[in-house]
Amino acid sequence: MPFIPNIPDSGASDAELLQGYRQGGDIQLLGQLYHRYMDLVYGVCLKYLKDSENAKDSTLAIFEELVGKLKKHEVTHFKSWLYQLTKNHCLMRLRSGRRFSKVAVDVELVQKEEIQHPENGMEKELQFGQLDQCLEQLSPEQRQAVALFYLQGKSYREIEVIAGWDSNTVRSYIQNGRRNLKICMEKQKKETIT
Repeated sequence: MPFIPNIPDSGASDAELLQGYRQGGDIQLLGQLYHRYMDLVYGVCLKYLKDSENAKDSTLAIFEELVGKLKKHEVTHFKSWLYQLTKNHCLMRLRSGRRFSKVAVDVELVQKEEIQHPENGMEKELQFGQLDQCLEQLSPEQRQAVALFYLQGKSYREIEVIAGWDSNTVRSYIQNGRRNLKICMEKQKKETIT
C-alpha cells in the first residue's frame, strides 16, 4: 500500500509474531504481522465504504484496534479473525452514519478566505509534522484514545467497547493525551522560534 511504508518481514509465522506481540507488547511485531494482510484489510474496507480515503482511514484505525484487542482475545487463525474484525469495523462505521471522520481542528489551522502565501502553507505542514511527532510520544493507550475520539469521531461509549476500558479510563486517556499533546506542541513551537 503506498500510504504506509513497507515493513521488512522477518519470515516468522503469523502465530510466532502474534505470540511475540502478546508476550512482549512489541508493536513492531504486530506491525509486521498486520503489513502482511493490509491489502486484504484495505480491499474489504474499500468494498464496504466505497471511498478510498475512508478505506485508508479505516485500514489505519483497524491497526489501532488490534493493539488492544490482541492482548485480550485469544486468536488462533489471525487472517480470518482480521477479516471478520475488518468487516465488523466497516459495518459499524456504516451503521453509525459516520462515513467521514470528524476531526477536531485548531481554529488557527483552518484556511482563511484570503490567499495564503506559500510560506504559510509550509508553516502549516510543519505544524502537522509536529503534531504527528507529538502523537508518537503519547503512551499507546493515550494515542489510541485520542485517535479514536478526535480522528475517528468515536464516542466515549464506543471507545469503551472498542478498547475494553471503563468510562473513567477512557476519559483519563483522552484528557491526559490532549494535555500532553498541547504541552508537546507548545514546546516544539518554542523550539522552532528560538
